[in-house]
Amino acid sequence: MLNSIILSYITFIYFGAFMLYLLMMVSGREFLGRLATFAAAGGLVAHTTAIILRWVESYRLGVGHAPLSNLYESLIFFAWTIVLLYLIVELRTKNRTIGAFITPIAFLAMAYASFSPNINSQIQPLIPALQSNWLISHVITCFFGYAAFSLSFGLSIMYLIKRLDTQNRNNIFLKLIPRTVVLEDLNYQMVVTGFIMLTLGIITGSVWAQSAWGSYWSWDPKETWSLITWFVYATVIHSRMVKGWRGKKIAILCFIGFSCVLFTYFGVNYLAGLHSYATS
Repeated sequence: MLNSIILSYITFIYFGAFMLYLLMMVSGREFLGRLATFAAAGGLVAHTTAIILRWVESYRLGVGHAPLSNLYESLIFFAWTIVLLYLIVELRTKNRTIGAFITPIAFLAMAYASFSPNINSQIQPLIPALQSNWLISHVITCFFGYAAFSLSFGLSIMYLIKRLDTQNRNNIFLKLIPRTVVLEDLNYQMVVTGFIMLTLGIITGSVWAQSAWGSYWSWDPKETWSLITWFVYATVIHSRMVKGWRGKKIAILCFIGFSCVLFTYFGVNYLAGLHSYATS
């Protein structure tokens, strides 16, 4: 299918963007950063086009639905949300160094979706549980939350690296990274954004579960780990607002939170539950 071919090529575009961002940080040449932004933005446009083509193709096959229903499509959408959210942050902060830590996540998601022999890229009919108007709202809110947490993870790595910088160092790589206070504030904004979107995702998922299975909450592994992830990031926000935690402690909590995100997304697929269709 044309959309799958386009998406496989986009994987290399995002890798190229990552390399350009990295070279910009190593060499200090702003021109490379502009090329990286152009590559990421161009990849996002092509990515959006491929998702739309896949959506249209599903209707041509007579199984019309939003391309958000299986592991392949969710990985594609996950990468799309990461790049979109990153480019918004880059536009707002006018700093391209963040791209060197974020685009690898989008690249890995695309690479896994496009080249893993265990993932089926074919358009498939929706199973009865997924035939709901709640599908789009639930998936969009959850994955924009995951994307914000991905940026938080990248910013936490940047914060820990920036702590190595001192006035006596003459390292361009470190000098180009924003000041720690800027990274802390931006990280907190991403955590709050992700927390709000995850909360909406849990709510829409609960309403959807009621209509599909007759229960708002059934302690399915995906539901349980979504709640655990929610509590971890609630702890991050509480620690920052109430306890006044900053710096390394918050960064470590964000690492734990993103580990929970990854397990919620991938790990529970190996556990029996109502969300086992996600492995298809």
